[in-house]
Amino acid sequence: MALLVPFAALRRRLPQALAFKGRILEILQQAVKKLANSMRIYAETSLDFQRLVRIDKEEAIDNLDRAFESKLEAFHSLYDVSRDHLDYFSHGDTSSLILMRNAIHHRDHLLFRSWNQEMALDNGFKNYLGAEFLLVDYPTLGSPSKMRYFFKLEDFYLRVDESLESPYLEKKMGAAKREKLLNQLDSDLFFSDIRKHAESERYPLKQIYINVIPIFISATCRAFSALKESGVQFAGFDAETYGQPFTNELKVDFSRFMCEPLRIV
Repeated sequence: MALLVPFAALRRRLPQALAFKGRILEILQQAVKKLANSMRIYAETSLDFQRLVRIDKEEAIDNLDRAFESKLEAFHSLYDVSRDHLDYFSHGDTSSLILMRNAIHHRDHLLFRSWNQEMALDNGFKNYLGAEFLLVDYPTLGSPSKMRYFFKLEDFYLRVDESLESPYLEKKMGAAKREKLLNQLDSDLFFSDIRKHAESERYPLKQIYINVIPIFISATCRAFSALKESGVQFAGFDAETYGQPFTNELKVDFSRFMCEPLRIV
């Protein structure tokens, strides 16, 4: 015969369970608010970039880089507390953000330097005079991205592709997890198709740059939608403002990537 839990004991446990669930939801709401706030700060920094770059180029570039890094840190904080609601390493967009964040956070290498930092600071473009680069973008809602923030495609591969024999492999991942992530980048984000197109046009891997803003948009849409389905409330001005478009409106089509050549002269 099954043992029956006394009704009085159930009544005592129910408030405790509800209180625990309430605390979890509050933690998730805080993480959502932090990410939404960092997204607003990045948008404001991006809008101010064109003004500031005419006055102080280094400050403008550093401000934008730090604002983007803040978004990655906030996304990672959300990942830390919401792994029960979404398998982040089953999707190329979410897993690539964690890969970028970890690489930039630990900084034991020279990878993931933004295009602005590589080309504009200290006249870095002079190192590439005559070279032609391929800038790759993904359409959001069928149109080119309104914001652009480029990283070198090679840097992603140097973190996860063992065949390159890179000294910068992501050491916190095992070989199987790195291979899984590599396959996701190639299939979900169409990195392999981008490489094939670039190779057909004779671009070396190190001269291909990817706009990561659409990847961030897609990953945030995925995370916010999963949390909304779990009953998380988007409380606060920033969370409410970003919650609606990132759960109901925005969509990125990675299969329709667009390539733009840019020659340094």
